Amino acid sequence: MIGRVNRLGPAAGAAALLTGLSGCADPELCAGWGVVTEVGVYFVQDGYGDLAGASAEVCTRGECDKGPLRREGVSRVFLTLPEDPDPDAAPVRFRVTRKGATTPFIDASVEVKLLRQSDGCGGGGYSRALAFTKEDGLLKSVPKAVSAAWMKQVRGAATAPPTDATTTPSPRPPARTAAGTPTG
Repeated sequence: MIGRVNRLGPAAGAAALLTGLSGCADPELCAGWGVVTEVGVYFVQDGYGDLAGASAEVCTRGECDKGPLRREGVSRVFLTLPEDPDPDAAPVRFRVTRKGATTPFIDASVEVKLLRQSDGCGGGGYSRALAFTKEDGLLKSVPKAVSAAWMKQVRGAATAPPTDATTTPSPRPPARTAAGTPTG
């Protein structure tokens, strides 16, 4: 599902706090909290003009998901994968199609391994964050400038007044890997 947001409720936050304080004494409280097995692409829309009504698609490991593209500076487009995917290198394909078109104007792929993301309690999942920019195409990692632009956009949406029907607010910031990169 393109644009799905993994929002943790108050119970999850309390469990995460308890986990941090308890050193994970009770694995049922923390196993898997906030870890999603997925591949995500941070799409920088600068330089592409009006993308109203465009769709985006991410495919990898025999799975695909396609949906409407958000109208924003940087969009997070992702594909949730089965819980235990093969983490070995495989192609990730990213496509963007303008409204009314039959063929994508962006069609790029790159081969990447999935990275293990721990939940800090012995559990976790596999994910990978990529980026697409007009200048560099599909990248195997998220450059600091793209990550910073995404975070600025998310923070701005958190303090902005309600939007009208032509824009969609950005989702909550993604979880981060140990290296500090968005997990997708």
